[in-house]
Amino acid sequence: MTLLSELLPGSIRTAEAFESVADVLLFPEEQAVIVDAVEKRRREFATARQCARRALAALGQPVVPLLPGRQGAPSWPPAVVGSVTHCDGYHAAAVALRAEVASLGIDAEPDVELPDGVLEFIARPRERQQVAELTEQDPSLHWGRLLFSAKESVYKTWFPLTGQWLGFHEAELDINPLGGTFRVRLLREGRDPEGRQLHTFHGRWLHRRNLIVTAVAHI
Repeated sequence: MTLLSELLPGSIRTAEAFESVADVLLFPEEQAVIVDAVEKRRREFATARQCARRALAALGQPVVPLLPGRQGAPSWPPAVVGSVTHCDGYHAAAVALRAEVASLGIDAEPDVELPDGVLEFIARPRERQQVAELTEQDPSLHWGRLLFSAKESVYKTWFPLTGQWLGFHEAELDINPLGGTFRVRLLREGRDPEGRQLHTFHGRWLHRRNLIVTAVAHI
């Protein structure tokens, strides 16, 4: 069981690593992407691909090159949707069959205070108020960091569906501190590939091992 498997439906396969590794066998096309990258970036890229391949194998999918597409996210096989994330001390991937899940997004962050000014940049007034209230009620978790992570998961879910940018202020979140869930009200007009209007997403979160992990699955 992975941290993400606690947050996502059973049809979604996940894999994780708590340390980055360098000795991952990459395709030549993947090697070319990081040929000039610094060592930290190379290890992050390689470990994320390793997680993605493990998740794809669990889904019964073949090993293929996973090259960055638009906005830098991996280009998945045609029948697959997926998402990857990495931060210091954690790397993970989640994949599902497109026939079962329309899109998904995952994110992991260290449970530390956001840098000065970031909360004001990413949060709408109502969200800032909720972060302040939750911080007063339970200061053991950095709620601003949770909001940031959840918005990253929202964007990673939105973009493959619409091909459009979604600004931080174009989604408003309501965090459930007890149930480990959050509701997303989308404030920009967008439609999925079938032409259906997107109004809301629903996500889940957990706080463990000094990490904040969030996930959104749009069925």
